[in-house]
Amino acid sequence: MVLAVFAGLPGVGKSTLAAAVGAELPAVVLAVDTVDFTLQRHGVQETRPGHAAYAVVAALAEEQLKIGHSVIIDAVNPVKAAREVWAELAERLKVPLRVVEVVCGDDAEHRRRVEARFAVRDHDGVPDWVRVLERQAEYEPYPGPRLVVDTFLAKEPVPQIVAYLS
Repeated sequence: MVLAVFAGLPGVGKSTLAAAVGAELPAVVLAVDTVDFTLQRHGVQETRPGHAAYAVVAALAEEQLKIGHSVIIDAVNPVKAAREVWAELAERLKVPLRVVEVVCGDDAEHRRRVEARFAVRDHDGVPDWVRVLERQAEYEPYPGPRLVVDTFLAKEPVPQIVAYLS
């Protein structure tokens, strides 16, 4: 059993990798964006945007870990406060925490992915390229042990990630 955190900017391929790895392990995949967008659709207003979504996902992750399921968190995790949620959860439940930082090493490809997602968005939460650049400016370097996966360079990253999480 493991608590895995897939972190990185929007459009780098976190969700795609999380789903593939979740199917392979198997593990429950919990996406902060899904919860955040659902709260927005239901008119939930927050003084700190995204805070409630992280809290809901943490609560769901805790329940899944308690019954013995591995859990993958799919979230940008841009700052220390967001990352501490997962570290505290893993420590409290005495489960290993593994971080997979997902990047796209080619700016043109990253922008293409973001713009393609934005063009077909089904809600207002999907960021455009300008918003991704703003998030990039806010993104704190990830300290500590982690596996960094470049989705532009890595051809078959799932086996490497599964090995890291196992």
